[in-house]
Amino acid sequence: MADINNTQFFKVQSEEDDGVRQILQDVYIALSEKGYNPVNQIVGYIMSGDPTYITSHKNARSIIMKAERDELVEEMLTEYIRFNHWSDEDEEDDI
Repeated sequence: MADINNTQFFKVQSEEDDGVRQILQDVYIALSEKGYNPVNQIVGYIMSGDPTYITSHKNARSIIMKAERDELVEEMLTEYIRFNHWSDEDEEDDI
């Protein structure tokens, strides 16, 4: 049994950082083109795992399922941190 007083280290092994970024971009565009709120739909997918939150327009549903949901969250959080300048550029690889 794990010691609940220690913080566990979690490292996501991502094959292609640009791949997840491109997936999010492609899905965002497809959702926008169909008139959906892309943020709401992507959040719904990430929270539930239900791919029906994502349109099949431009194969977006198939595309988003190529990435693990934790990879999507990691990519979005990393970009948010960089955008808000919370980290030094020297530390970007550690994010």
